[in-house]
Amino acid sequence: MKILLLGSGGREHALAWKLSRSSTLESLFIAPGNAGTREYGENISLDPCDFEAVKATVLKNKINMVVVGPEAPLVAGISDFFKADKELAHVSVIGPNKEASQLEGSKDFAKDFMNRHNIPTAKHKTFTKATIKEGFAFLDSLKAPYVLKADGLAAGKGVLILQDIHEAKKEFSSMLLDNKFGGAGAKVVIEEFLKGTEMSSFVLTDGDGFKVFPEAKDYKRIGEGDTGLNTGGMGSVSPVPFAEGKFSDKVYNQIIVPTVKGLKADGIEYNGFIFIGIINVGGEPYVIEYNCRLGDPETEVILPRLKSDLVDLFEGVATKTLSERDVEFDPRSAVSVMMVSGGYPEAYKKGKTIYGLNAVSKSLVFHAGTASDGPAVLTAGGRVLAVTSYGNDIESAIETSYETIKNIEFEGAYYRKDIGQDLL
Repeated sequence: MKILLLGSGGREHALAWKLSRSSTLESLFIAPGNAGTREYGENISLDPCDFEAVKATVLKNKINMVVVGPEAPLVAGISDFFKADKELAHVSVIGPNKEASQLEGSKDFAKDFMNRHNIPTAKHKTFTKATIKEGFAFLDSLKAPYVLKADGLAAGKGVLILQDIHEAKKEFSSMLLDNKFGGAGAKVVIEEFLKGTEMSSFVLTDGDGFKVFPEAKDYKRIGEGDTGLNTGGMGSVSPVPFAEGKFSDKVYNQIIVPTVKGLKADGIEYNGFIFIGIINVGGEPYVIEYNCRLGDPETEVILPRLKSDLVDLFEGVATKTLSERDVEFDPRSAVSVMMVSGGYPEAYKKGKTIYGLNAVSKSLVFHAGTASDGPAVLTAGGRVLAVTSYGNDIESAIETSYETIKNIEFEGAYYRKDIGQDLL
């Protein structure tokens, strides 16, 4: 099996690490990859959204399967591109088609889907320039804080949570009239604020059968105690203690099963991972969002807990035989702590040499934003490294990750020191 993995972050490094452990893998190519992924295959410099460049790479290297890491190529329709091309139609793509990817690509689409299939979510309405006055009236009917969501992809920045009604109306106007988020904000979803604890569920499906992967909790804010600006994620923990027992049953019966069945009932073909962002409100699960791929940094704790062969599971998706495949998970906890560049998520410098990676023995280090300069590894992004460790419980996994971090250095390195503490 020759596989092309698209993407360049910590999620893709974790995928490369896990795919490389399969006995059926002949060769792995990662496009564009990073300094960490080159250990498991050949990095190829190309943009995953340049479908013609992807096609040329697939044909040149006789690729059998393409695994899509990030959302942008999926929402842009890479799966449909392969299916429509005679030279590529035989190549399996692990990732949903353009229509199915609208679960992430359009908040409005996702909300309509949830309404249709009675999947619990926050009270909400969608507005455009033409209905801005109705939007103001809807905001007046809600209590603070106010949640505004750009309908389309906005690089993780399209969600605003505001305490003041005047500020909420001003931002709502700015999104619709001033193109604050470009085309992503042509529609804006306003929804009621739900207070609770968030977690993420992950499902792999071939459209019929599905496998539930371990849940995880990630930490979005830059500062300790969940303060400061939102980031792409500062760390993650799996399993999540409150997600056991009755709550887990509710997630499965009220959210996961209706989601997979709903897609089929709507005639939407879905192959790949469904990420479900869930909030626990007094013991009741509500869906905050869907993503059409694995989360990051959650992948960095989920895949280390997968004992089964990932290539075998992906073959099950490709051949619609996923229900026949075995899936087994490590009962141990996994905790990942993200090391980021100084200044992130605002302006930061790149090209700083990273020291201490060769001395790591007790943890897995997944590269999120790195580049290589000969043997040297340099910082190349805001989020730089995800340091993941196992433990018999969350506490021991946390301890090991922080022990490892003490021996890794780069100029301006920052990390949160409270990852997982809220779960102890």
